Amino acid sequence: MSTAEGPLVVGIDSSTQSAKALVVDAGTGRVVATGQAPHRVTTGTGRESDPRDWWSALTEAVRACGPAAHRAAAVSVAGQQHGLVTLDADGSPVRPALLWNDVRSAPQARRLVAELGGPEVWADRIGSVPGASFTAAKWAWLAEHEPEAARATAAVRLPHDYLTERLTGRGTTDRGDASGTGWWAGPKEAYDDTVLELIGLDRGVLPEMVAPGEVAGTVREGELPFARGTLVAAGTGDNAAAALGLGLRPGTPVLSLGTSGTAYAVSTRRPADPTGTVAGFADARGDWLPLACTLNCTQAVDRVAALFGLDREAVEPGGSATFLPYLDGERTPNLPHASGLLTGLRHDTTPGQILQAAYDGAVHSLLDALGLVLDADADPAEPVLLIGGGARGTAWQETVRRLTGRPVRVPRAAELVALGAAAQAAGLLTGEDPAAVARRWGTTDGPLLDPLPRDAATAERIAGVVEGAGTLWAEE
Repeated sequence: MSTAEGPLVVGIDSSTQSAKALVVDAGTGRVVATGQAPHRVTTGTGRESDPRDWWSALTEAVRACGPAAHRAAAVSVAGQQHGLVTLDADGSPVRPALLWNDVRSAPQARRLVAELGGPEVWADRIGSVPGASFTAAKWAWLAEHEPEAARATAAVRLPHDYLTERLTGRGTTDRGDASGTGWWAGPKEAYDDTVLELIGLDRGVLPEMVAPGEVAGTVREGELPFARGTLVAAGTGDNAAAALGLGLRPGTPVLSLGTSGTAYAVSTRRPADPTGTVAGFADARGDWLPLACTLNCTQAVDRVAALFGLDREAVEPGGSATFLPYLDGERTPNLPHASGLLTGLRHDTTPGQILQAAYDGAVHSLLDALGLVLDADADPAEPVLLIGGGARGTAWQETVRRLTGRPVRVPRAAELVALGAAAQAAGLLTGEDPAAVARRWGTTDGPLLDPLPRDAATAERIAGVVEGAGTLWAEE
């Protein structure tokens, strides 16, 4: 390894399935070492993980980075959002963590929305209307179904809070991750006592809030190959970390193409969407990160390709087919009972045209979400940042360009969540805004694809099918 130009920092991404660690030169953004290790998630109705497995995976990933990790001057942990970690008086897990995609708490979420006065009250008071993923709903489920575990809980943490506390010995969180709990109020930037009372949670079990740019603590003696006294940043949730990793400025649109799709942008205005489509998250810097999700993205399109025995790039233009790829129901638009719908077939319709229709349907849903996320005065010519597993697929790129009429940029940088955590750690050392650090590192460098003429006819055809088909599932 060549001599680093700046101090080294470590960024960690503790995701649903694994832990990833990057050792990064704070001066240049060069990644000098990487490590990764999986952890276990249960299957079935519930989605749970033992937090101790996250710690084991984190330590394994950091060790895989070798001596560079020991030379790091600062570290930050980003983690999967919403998960409920319950600890006893000794700091040990009372039970496995309930993860963001555990939907058993859906009835509790509906009840909480009603008991506080409806979605408008939640949007105004908290910034988001809680669904099953929100931590408040998960605590309400636990208190109802496992009251002994709730009574044994002396501390409640989010996944990144738990790992940061293992590093420092101090219970902390940050505004970005806390904004996904349902009990942190955006307008007040504080825990909401009314919501806590509603779900029967004592404020005293919650972590201390660390402001952007503050130090959460230092590494204590233990199992990790960090030097004792290494600075530990506040950390944040995965979406807020990815926004840092991209160095986002307000108004820049992001589409993340994964199993599900995500649309978000940084805003200086606090979002409050009473429909619940847009989550009014805070970012990790002091601004806001309105975010909307679709349930069907790359996996749904790949399923259509598999049905026809096609490569995922084997799309063909033309035809009149419209496909709504709502194979898992859909969140944007809000059609939870929906299924896939194919219409407009003719004798000459080809499998490749149906595959292109699946791409069109998935991207149309994402663009609906993006329209709700962006401020009204956002620049319509701003390039869309395309990230996630599908971002390098030509068919995905061309479909986004055609349906948006915007230029598209595909960042070369990988592991944006871990890079964002590393930028947060670097900001502790340099005093910079972590987003400015990421911009200095050039994390969005990559091909800029020119805009294509917007295919308004296809967009309007899909919108018409969505409007007409919504009644099919309305009563289910």
